Amino acid sequence: MLQAILAILIGFIILAWSADRFVNGAAALARHLGISPLIVGLTIVGFGTSAPELVVSAIAALSDNTNLAVGNAIGSNIANIGLVLGITAIIAPLTVASSILKREYPLMLAAMAMVFVVLIDGQLGLLEGIILFTSLLGVLAWTVFTGIREGRNAPGTIDDPLETEFESELALDEIMPVARAVFWLLAGGILLVASSRLLVWGATTVATSLGISDLIIGLTVVAIGTSLPEVAASIASVVKGENDIAIGNVLGSNIFNSLGVIGLPAIINPSVVGSEVLYRDLPVMMAIAILLYILLYSHKGKPALSRKSGFFLLSLYITYLVVLGIQAA
Repeated sequence: MLQAILAILIGFIILAWSADRFVNGAAALARHLGISPLIVGLTIVGFGTSAPELVVSAIAALSDNTNLAVGNAIGSNIANIGLVLGITAIIAPLTVASSILKREYPLMLAAMAMVFVVLIDGQLGLLEGIILFTSLLGVLAWTVFTGIREGRNAPGTIDDPLETEFESELALDEIMPVARAVFWLLAGGILLVASSRLLVWGATTVATSLGISDLIIGLTVVAIGTSLPEVAASIASVVKGENDIAIGNVLGSNIFNSLGVIGLPAIINPSVVGSEVLYRDLPVMMAIAILLYILLYSHKGKPALSRKSGFFLLSLYITYLVVLGIQAA
């Protein structure tokens, strides 16, 4: 048990660090290739924070722990809104100025709804996985198209605020030489896989020893751990006054989790999903996503998330964890 707990802790630390190296290397390489900061931010940086969830879920599926993979994806979606945005809004109220993000929210809700429809029969099969993962590729293509279109502003017009924030955020990435960018891209990817294997082994061992289901471990311990990059990225962004990036990280991550982190395990190892996912976790995921919309647009002016809303979201997430703990006991 002690070895398993140490494996989880070490796995989380290496996972978070290697994910950051991987994203930085990919972003720097993309900038050297002449890709605009807006597209790099919307794709590599925006979806890159979900790399831990994707790799962990793939390793879990290969280890015949698909429920751990599903729990990781759904739990991370709930944690991103309740934990990440809750803490971030408490630190500093968030305001959405980007028109791109205003269009990304319905996309996130649609991706979550697609997961609900796919899992309604309790089966996560190969066809469902292909549909979800293909949809993710479509979202990525749409994101790139949107980034290109938004970047082609006529002279004298105001750029989307998100583009300005990404230009500032990614300015230092160009300093990293190409060789170093490639090195960290490869090294970060390798460490992501290695740390994910360590984490999945530790989580599975703890679940077996305590008699807790893989699903519960995925919804709680693994989901919170793999959401650490989103916590760090969002807090760092809001401290710099980059509110759109802070919220964009969460929206992009949730889209990626819903379509990719659930879709890939289904392709690797189709399986049956527990009924508690349908009656407890998926409704909670949909409810907190809808609640986020209500909190953002419950006042006049630009969409915003106040400190009061942040405390509310965080308290709801803690309540959800307590309920899971009681049911697991």
